[in-house]
Amino acid sequence: MKRIAVLLLLATPFALAQDQKKPPTDLRGILLESLRTTHNDEDWFVPVSVAVDGLTAEQAKWKPAGKDAHSVGQLAYHIWYWDSRGLNTFKGIKNAAFDGNNNETFDNFNAAQWDDLVKKLNQTLADWETAVEQADDATLAKNASLVEHVATHNAYHVGQILYVRKLEGAWNPAKGVH
Repeated sequence: MKRIAVLLLLATPFALAQDQKKPPTDLRGILLESLRTTHNDEDWFVPVSVAVDGLTAEQAKWKPAGKDAHSVGQLAYHIWYWDSRGLNTFKGIKNAAFDGNNNETFDNFNAAQWDDLVKKLNQTLADWETAVEQADDATLAKNASLVEHVATHNAYHVGQILYVRKLEGAWNPAKGVH
């Protein structure tokens, strides 16, 4: 009986550590988890803040060979562009007209704006989290699909960013994704 008691005492810290991060159980929590894991919470995959961290402007403009290849900077710009528009929609703010040419949402990047773009991207993602935290239940329910699409879109393009960085030789596997 003493052995069982000792084993239970030794196992308790491990069990408590496992319980520290409980999965969300409501819509707000699920949406916030989706936004945070694509922004700066490292979970099942590398978030965008880690994916762009430490990259120089010169590295951000490098593109792999191929007609439709994008640079990390172009991918980050594209994420920021659509996340900003989506956030405006969530908040009920009218967006500027979009001409339907999605290529422009990649091609407006230039290396001189890299540091500013990283700041704007992280700020927009933080603003998304704040908007979801502060939204009433009706707004959340109405926009849940939009929020989840934003997070999924971000995860998709972060995967591309990591792939481009690996091709370029500009990714440290110690940051995740070996």
